[in-house]
Amino acid sequence: MSATSENRREFVTRSLTTAALASSYNRILGANERVRVANVGCGRRGLLRELIQIKDEAQLEVAAVCDTWRQKREKAQQQVKEFTGQTPFATTRIDDVLSRKDIDAVVIGTPDHLHCTQLIDAIRAGKDVYVEKPLAMNMKELVRAYDAVKKSDRIVQIGTQMRSYPQSQGAKHFVASGQLGRVLKVEQARNGYSPYWMSYGGEAFANEKPALEDVDWKAFLGDRKARDFDPVQYQNWYGFRDFSRGPHTNLMVHFIDLAHYVTGLQYPKRVVALGNTYRWKGPYDAPDSVEIALDYPEGVMVRYCTMFGNAAGNHAKWFATRGTLDAKNLSSRETWVASGDGSGEPDKLMGPIDLPRPETPHHMKNWIDCIRSRQQPVAPIEAGYAHSVAIIMADEALVSGRRMTYDHNRRDVTPG
Repeated sequence: MSATSENRREFVTRSLTTAALASSYNRILGANERVRVANVGCGRRGLLRELIQIKDEAQLEVAAVCDTWRQKREKAQQQVKEFTGQTPFATTRIDDVLSRKDIDAVVIGTPDHLHCTQLIDAIRAGKDVYVEKPLAMNMKELVRAYDAVKKSDRIVQIGTQMRSYPQSQGAKHFVASGQLGRVLKVEQARNGYSPYWMSYGGEAFANEKPALEDVDWKAFLGDRKARDFDPVQYQNWYGFRDFSRGPHTNLMVHFIDLAHYVTGLQYPKRVVALGNTYRWKGPYDAPDSVEIALDYPEGVMVRYCTMFGNAAGNHAKWFATRGTLDAKNLSSRETWVASGDGSGEPDKLMGPIDLPRPETPHHMKNWIDCIRSRQQPVAPIEAGYAHSVAIIMADEALVSGRRMTYDHNRRDVTPG
């Protein structure tokens, strides 16, 4: 086939796709019309619970549930019926959800390796999307997902819900006002006794092991290499790098997104990383301890560490010229405090200052509100792109043992 024929075919394909997308976007929701939502991935992240909690205030209906584990799917269906009186459509496959014209929006809470593919498929089906973090595991899928969203008019909220903490809003305003001075370093230590992946599945399923006859194993694997059913990989997928890279990509994503949000940082220019499995030897190949250092072109150093084996030493702090902001391990239950601690400047902060906690909308409700208004939510696709660049750089630095750099013009991560 000639290059001209190939170009003509590509043009026709793109034109048809664009026309199909435009057609699917025609529905405009009325102010009092319920948004019909599907929950894809009904696990421990609790997204279905959040949808049920805000259903009346947000005027939404949980119209479908999708999960590859029968017991969880059935439990989700029962929960929706218990709290709404209606039984939602249930399936193991997201394609069954996306093909339904009565679904307006999709909440994706599946394993990390499925996020980008499912986001792209949902966008192409004309659905608005709430997608869990981390958004991406490599630059190739990240660029594809970002471009798919930007070429559409869909509303996408990234599930970095710490942005919607009242404390986060207060910290952002405090730093932007200049009261803390120039931020020099941000760091978090997030430690625990045992890795989160060793008990994944939630308390209700801690003693219930998945059986092959109850699982859509192929749907779970997605584009990963085919293999025999493994109940440990299935239930504890967080501990396997095929499905989730480790704490530097899963726990750090909360912190790095908030560091970006509060300070206005975007992309690291250089990242180094160390890590290994020191305490919890076993079938898992995700590291149980990591140390990550990120250097930003704005002149800010960011540090993140996790150690599983001892839970002491947790903290989250912003260090600046006029003092220190103590974010209390990023807790939503405590008041974050700024003080002159550590500063030798003549204008250092005097005394501890309790940061304001302005009223903020629930993260999920913010997304639903934006579906109606067609405004951008608090954690748009740009936020997911930025946090993904940081964690991808960290992971590639960890695996390669080399310092990684980012070129935003090429949208590429390379050693340097």
